[in-house]
Amino acid sequence: MTDEAMEVRDASAGYAPQVGSPVVPQGYRDTEIGVVPEDWEVSAVRQKGEVLAGKALAVNAPGEQRPYLRTKNVLDGRIDTADVLKMPMTDEQFRQFQVRNGDVLLNEGQSLEFVGRCAIYKDEYPGPCAIQNALLRFRARSGVCENFASHLFRHCQQTGVFSRISLQTTSVAHLGSTRFGLLRLAWPTEVEQRAIATALSDADELLETLGRLIAKKRDIKQAAMQQLLTGETRLPGFEGERRSVRLGDHVTFLKNGTHSRAELMGSGEVRYLHYGDIHAADSATLDPAALPFLPSDKAKSLSRLNEGDVIFADASEDIEGVGSSVELVNVGDTEVVAGLHTIAARFDKSVLADGFKAYLQFCPEFISALRRLAAGTKVYATTRSHISGTEMRLPDVEEQRAIAATLKDMDVELDALEQRRAKTAALKQAMMQELLTGRTRLI
Repeated sequence: MTDEAMEVRDASAGYAPQVGSPVVPQGYRDTEIGVVPEDWEVSAVRQKGEVLAGKALAVNAPGEQRPYLRTKNVLDGRIDTADVLKMPMTDEQFRQFQVRNGDVLLNEGQSLEFVGRCAIYKDEYPGPCAIQNALLRFRARSGVCENFASHLFRHCQQTGVFSRISLQTTSVAHLGSTRFGLLRLAWPTEVEQRAIATALSDADELLETLGRLIAKKRDIKQAAMQQLLTGETRLPGFEGERRSVRLGDHVTFLKNGTHSRAELMGSGEVRYLHYGDIHAADSATLDPAALPFLPSDKAKSLSRLNEGDVIFADASEDIEGVGSSVELVNVGDTEVVAGLHTIAARFDKSVLADGFKAYLQFCPEFISALRRLAAGTKVYATTRSHISGTEMRLPDVEEQRAIAATLKDMDVELDALEQRRAKTAALKQAMMQELLTGRTRLI
């Protein structure tokens, strides 16, 4: 056995790791890759299908311009043909590297985390198409369900099997057609392959449906924000002109700290909000319960934040991040202070209502004013004077509360869908582990 084959064998054994001598249930057997059902076959990938690596071709090579897929086009379980390039190929080369419906495509060279990312090709490109050097093509032989193979290879990528057998060079890991072809995996009968593939594909379809619904709801919310925050659309019961307000006449700025992450602790009495927490927030509001702590002696001179205070990041690496902020919620008796590269603002609640302040960063008048004033070489800066000097037209407080409630309801609906999708994804992962190792049988 060659050294490379031995490496692949050892990596294959990691596909179903065992500790000590496994207890083999009735109807199962112990193999070099772990305990599998008795009627499952342990075989190298190349015994189950043709493995072909794409080839690098010179851009000035002879031949007609032909479309080809690359790593950018092969995502986890999905082929994206939005950006397909062309390069010269002869008729012979194009026939050799052409893909067809049912081929499984894998990223041969990529970062260690994503090497081997794969999807089954379902004629997504409108016409003949080939692969280039950074891709592998698996074409199932008779008796092998290509859809099952796709799920099996995705599981190998997600559980680190491919990364363990890949050759690491600088920042790129190479799976390699030989290493991939020699990889030994457990293969059920064709009938069971198709049953497993159907179950996992149904889970994928549900995930895709939820993903499309979430995207649609986000678009609806984005449109609603645009219309409600600008006054283009008014909620029932509200009318009349908005009044122009200079924010500096209705705000108090609070003293923030300048302490780095290294000075923070996992326990204590005073929560510390760093500008990184603002840029990383997935919501316009922030509950301080998950924030780290600043030692009390370092927080003595800093202003304590209250419910409804708005904390802006004063620096951003791109113009889109200018004006990023969070409104504090669920503060209660928690002591919270603002930290490095933040601007903590306490607005008059008779001018800006709690809940509505979270959406200031999405108001076109406000954010466009800040972006016009943003300056800096490596970063875009926001200052207290920028915020103070901004003038904008605001609805009255009652309408602000109604707008905030409407947008909050949309957020709650989106959160519920996101949680459902996350649970479905976790269930799908559990299904893969059970079905692809034979722990749970469908037939």
